[in-house]
Amino acid sequence: MNRKDKLLTIGQFASMHGINKKTLMWYDQIGLFQPAFIHPENGYRYYSYLQSPVLETILLLRELDVSLGEIQDFMKERSAGRLKLLLEEKIAALDLQLAHLQGVRATLCTHHQNMDTLLTMDLSEISVIKKEARCLVTVDIDNNTSFEQEVELITAETEKYHLGRLHKASYGSMISVSSLQSGSFEDYTRLFIEIPFLSYRAGLHMAPGGEYLRAFHKGDFSLMPARYVEILDYAKKHGLGLHGFSYEMGINENVVDRVEDYIVQIEIPVYGIE
Repeated sequence: MNRKDKLLTIGQFASMHGINKKTLMWYDQIGLFQPAFIHPENGYRYYSYLQSPVLETILLLRELDVSLGEIQDFMKERSAGRLKLLLEEKIAALDLQLAHLQGVRATLCTHHQNMDTLLTMDLSEISVIKKEARCLVTVDIDNNTSFEQEVELITAETEKYHLGRLHKASYGSMISVSSLQSGSFEDYTRLFIEIPFLSYRAGLHMAPGGEYLRAFHKGDFSLMPARYVEILDYAKKHGLGLHGFSYEMGINENVVDRVEDYIVQIEIPVYGIE
């Protein structure tokens, strides 16, 4: 007799598949998965090894959050074609979940990096760092754009990219280097949204990869021009050319309450480094 034809007790069969035997009893009661043999005298359930692939399919579908009702419908007319369609639906759903989790992980990594920066940084320091190129969603603003209008613009973009909640992206403002060099320190022209894993396409802003000057400003925003003067002086002293835009982003909003404790990270692309 082939060993695979031998019957297994409900406990043995359940253990083999890593489930509780009560699960098998429940599946039997609802007609989803029945034993190969029920002893007529004691009512004990016995299962065949050959039933394993069917049970594993059911368990896989349950792990994919397919309802018992859907599984019962599938089991009544089980076929390769129906299983293929069902699995394709679940694979597509898993892909969406994975993309969501990757985005959440990227956001957590950004927050973690910001907290690490807060714990180790010297606010007075101006340094050169390297950054990867990144795609940014931007909205145009000018000196006449009110705060309420900025909120509306950002909200519209978060809805456009199906972000759902603000924590799924990083936000900041942009001012051109030419404005800084001409002393127009209030001439902010764009707000940006950095969305994890966003691929470049027409209409998006590409922040270049390479070396950046990085500095920080804490507290009163009216003193930001003075900080930029220090940054410009540093660049001149070290023979560094600034280009493009300055990217400003708050890095400690989630751990402070007072505006005077608010820290802005400033990053500006540079060239001229040997």
